[in-house]
Amino acid sequence: MIVAASIEEAREAVRALPRPLGFVPTMGALHEGHRRLVTAARAACASVAASVFVNPLQFGPGEDFERYPRDLAADRAMLEAAGVAVLFAPAPQTIYPAGFSTSVDVGPMGASFEGKIRPTHFRGVATVVTKLLQIIEPDALYLGQKDAQQTAVLRRVVRDLAIPARVEVVPTVREADGLALSSRNVYLSPQERAAAPSLHAALNAMLAALRGGATPAQARSTGLAALDPLGRPDYLELVDAESFERIDRLGVPAFLIAAAAFGTTRLLDNLWVAA
Repeated sequence: MIVAASIEEAREAVRALPRPLGFVPTMGALHEGHRRLVTAARAACASVAASVFVNPLQFGPGEDFERYPRDLAADRAMLEAAGVAVLFAPAPQTIYPAGFSTSVDVGPMGASFEGKIRPTHFRGVATVVTKLLQIIEPDALYLGQKDAQQTAVLRRVVRDLAIPARVEVVPTVREADGLALSSRNVYLSPQERAAAPSLHAALNAMLAALRGGATPAQARSTGLAALDPLGRPDYLELVDAESFERIDRLGVPAFLIAAAAFGTTRLLDNLWVAA
């Protein structure tokens, strides 16, 4: 596996790879969910590239940028074992050199839910992923379903900016008790870790209530009742899968989305609901 630190090294390395090329962007602290992304990319593509970059633009004031888990040696070993051909691991000043001032504004989709709670988050995500796509020039971009709103935002960016890469979404990987894998799970205390699967239980309870004929408001109350008292909910909603606008009934492709804090750790989860 080639490890590139500069944009020039990364471009030279990926241009020598057989096509089609799959790309897996990450912030490191890799887990089985990331491995599944690489596995999916390898199954469909001749070559796979990945990146490890903790993106400062998507962290707001007081968020966990400085303490976000970092272990490049372990990440490198996992990616190499999984079959990644090129790893792009740039320094912040490589992506954002002095004088950098351009950003990608994703519009109303980036202003709701996570975007409302973290107002600069999706601008930061869209900016860095757009730049990475310009550097790597993949045929396919592989994303995890756990961050459903982020995935919807990036689909819109790729479409609106005519970026020649298809977006492939890989299902969420979970622990045996239902907790979605996340690099932030390491922050949870034992008590918080025991309570955290209730976020997934809340989504399932809301879905069951909706399928039983409840209104979204009634179903939301049912879902919140299933959330452990240690969880402080930010939202629990039914949204259109493409626009991420609230909807009031099942019947179109949709997501049930949820976010809650357990201690100082915010966790996200979702359920895909087919039409």
